Amino acid sequence: MMKRALSILFTLAFVSVIASAQVGDPRHTVSIGVNGGMGTSRVSFIPTIKQTTSLGPTYGISIRHISERYFFLICGTQLECNIAGRGWTELIEDGSGNEYTRVANYIEIPFLAHLGFGREFRGVQGHINLGPQVSYLLNEKEIRGGGPWDISNRPNNVTEQYGKNIENKLDYGITASVGLELHTGVGNFGIEGRYYFGLGNIYGITKKDYFARCANSTISVRATYSFNILN
Repeated sequence: MMKRALSILFTLAFVSVIASAQVGDPRHTVSIGVNGGMGTSRVSFIPTIKQTTSLGPTYGISIRHISERYFFLICGTQLECNIAGRGWTELIEDGSGNEYTRVANYIEIPFLAHLGFGREFRGVQGHINLGPQVSYLLNEKEIRGGGPWDISNRPNNVTEQYGKNIENKLDYGITASVGLELHTGVGNFGIEGRYYFGLGNIYGITKKDYFARCANSTISVRATYSFNILN
């Protein structure tokens, strides 16, 4: 599993690099920007832990290099550094009335292939971003509520996660996004939807460990603003 995950990440990184290879009309546009929004997150556990929506903020900075236009495609790469709230909120239906949320804040670094289509300088441009992402856990906390804590009737008797800190602070996976940008004389204003699929696990998954899988996934919507520093 680890070798396959790493091969996927290296393949995506290679795709990101060749996206900037000049086979069409060359471009040398560099822009920097900021983004901010909200995301929903969950952790895919095996054994299963039933979950509901867990919200967290996301914000960061980006730098984009457009290297060519190939027919209708505007090709380049994009590097970001973001702070994102992740974690999970359990849906506890055992009659205890308990509530449980794990909040986990990460620093994320996606390296993305950027494909744009539409107006290049003034007007509306759509885009697709795809590539590998590495993240590092900054901090975490447990939030418990709903009366006296009673785990005696949890579904499937899954209670290993309570009081257990995240063991693997380094996370990695694949991220993809689609968005629209309005390019104007005072900068580029956009909105974007993004999905992250984690290939790593927050806890150990060896034979001696409790969980067989425990990987992050997030869906986020963010507003973006960028401006060109080189045309």
